[in-house]
Amino acid sequence: RYIEFCKSTFPNDRNLRGCKIVVDCAHGASYHIAPKVFHELGVDVISIGTEPNGFNINDRAGAMYPRAVQAAVLQHEADFGIALDGDGDRLLMVDQQGQVYDGDQLIYVIERARAERGELKGGVVGTLMTNMAMELALQARDIPFARAKVGDRYVLEMLQARSWLIGGEASGHVLCLDKHNTGDGIVSALQVLRSLFDLNLSLSEVCRDWQAFPQTLINVRLHGQDWQQASAAVLAEAEAALHGRGRVVLRPSGTEPVVRVMVEAEDAGLAERWAQQIAQVIKEA
Repeated sequence: RYIEFCKSTFPNDRNLRGCKIVVDCAHGASYHIAPKVFHELGVDVISIGTEPNGFNINDRAGAMYPRAVQAAVLQHEADFGIALDGDGDRLLMVDQQGQVYDGDQLIYVIERARAERGELKGGVVGTLMTNMAMELALQARDIPFARAKVGDRYVLEMLQARSWLIGGEASGHVLCLDKHNTGDGIVSALQVLRSLFDLNLSLSEVCRDWQAFPQTLINVRLHGQDWQQASAAVLAEAEAALHGRGRVVLRPSGTEPVVRVMVEAEDAGLAERWAQQIAQVIKEA
């Protein structure tokens, strides 16, 4: 029944016959089903990461280690590479040239195809960590965009609250609520492939609409200080200097006494400089 559902992604007169795709299952939950799904769609499947032994899940394989699928795509001259993570809910993809595409870019591909088909309901939900370049690209096309807290559960909550359908995270969680309401890397990959066929474009051609802004991330260990008050002035100074073409995100860890300082800007040097300056102010507090 699951395979039939996946096959329904494509109209009856279309499938993936003739495509060669590397599928990396990260020695995890999808090792048995993912190759079968793509085989049923007519794909010439090269399977890797399909030998779980109880200890090697995500070990130098899958979405957490895309070099494995990159190498396999180039070795086998495949059309695409699909890298799932151990529990099968995250997805990264690779094109013929071995270029990796993260969750932000894959969400953009799905959104653009649906918008051109007139099937985009509302807008797109990302997170605090979604690259600003994607937000600006959507803005340029009058597509609404909203940021949820980090975590696919928060993306889901915001999608449901707004009655939108498409969202996710750069890490590879992609949600299409008319297809699934929890992360499913196989279903997400099929949505990307269907979108590329509808657009008649390659991954690189669609994603040429925007180039990710460089990000600098610094973890600052806390020792009881009021980091929010200490960083307020430098935060305002940094945001003014970025002129709306960059972002500062200060996010406390939920598991350790650390605040994560992330600065994003068109210029990598600017992102690095402000991240270091904000981190230093918090340390000195």
